[in-house]
Amino acid sequence: MKKIFPVIFSLLGMMMFSQKVERFETLFSDKISIRAIELYDGKIWYSGTDSKFGFVDLKNPKNQKQIQLSEKKLQFRTLAQDKNSFYAVNIESPAEFFKISKINLTAEIVYSDTAKTSFYDALHFVNEKHAFAFSDAGTDNRLKLAEWKYGKWSMYSSTIILEKGEAAFAASNTNMASTKNYLWIATGGKASRILRLNLKKGDFEVFNTPFVQGESSQGIYSIDFSDDRFGIAVGGDYTKQEANINNIATTKDAGKTWQVQASGQNAGYTTCVKIKPGSGGKEIVSVGDRHISYSSDFGKTWKKISDEKGFFVCEWIDGNTIVFAGKDKISVMKLQF
Repeated sequence: MKKIFPVIFSLLGMMMFSQKVERFETLFSDKISIRAIELYDGKIWYSGTDSKFGFVDLKNPKNQKQIQLSEKKLQFRTLAQDKNSFYAVNIESPAEFFKISKINLTAEIVYSDTAKTSFYDALHFVNEKHAFAFSDAGTDNRLKLAEWKYGKWSMYSSTIILEKGEAAFAASNTNMASTKNYLWIATGGKASRILRLNLKKGDFEVFNTPFVQGESSQGIYSIDFSDDRFGIAVGGDYTKQEANINNIATTKDAGKTWQVQASGQNAGYTTCVKIKPGSGGKEIVSVGDRHISYSSDFGKTWKKISDEKGFFVCEWIDGNTIVFAGKDKISVMKLQF
């Protein structure tokens, strides 16, 4: 029996990670840093540095267009959409909220946050009529959210006080996630916690996590949920990208409690995580500045499937195709199962 067990485990491992990278192709190149993408109309839409905004067509990559949202060299790390428009907010003060028409790509500033402490980490639509933009806290350490409702932006009234040094990371526009009933926000730095808003009741709850934390560079960078119960959080320490202790965790109770996964057995610092649609959380892709990794067992174990560097954000296009964006490029990976 001692000889059989290793063979069985080896076969199980091969079955668990049977996917292969069939194709990896760069569709777009430019001098730009991209940390936010959206999929619409068969195209990959992006925002980035130097006020750049544009798209590349998935079927015909030569069909691409780029515009500048402002004459200022703004840095965008957010992007979201509703039925008719895209929305983007630059990270630093004054934070200008842009609305971009999907019909003709005309852009207008519809809201501004002039607070000196403004630093917008993520922008997220929970549905067609409701969205939030998450900023680092001001001098009062109060949770700071801008809320889009009834077609207008305004500041959300919050009673949540963050700990000193608790902030967030504008790494991939994915430190917020939502389902029909909840909005989750992940923080990092001196404290790495989950803030959960009940969208029906309108109240916030705050949950501690076992994530690596305590330094300004540590904590949760990205979260995703498959439903009201199962979610995953990834991150680490961007100053120590090889470090892989307590940098992945999952929840089965809507974010109340978190279980560390693959500690010491993953590829390290990660900026974006995305659950494969329809997989119920079983299949997950994650990307960091130095790797692309994949899990087929609800985040318990991970396989590095690419050593490609310079990617910060990802999104599933379909059941076996993923788009990645980051430093100077947008690429598409097709997996073979």
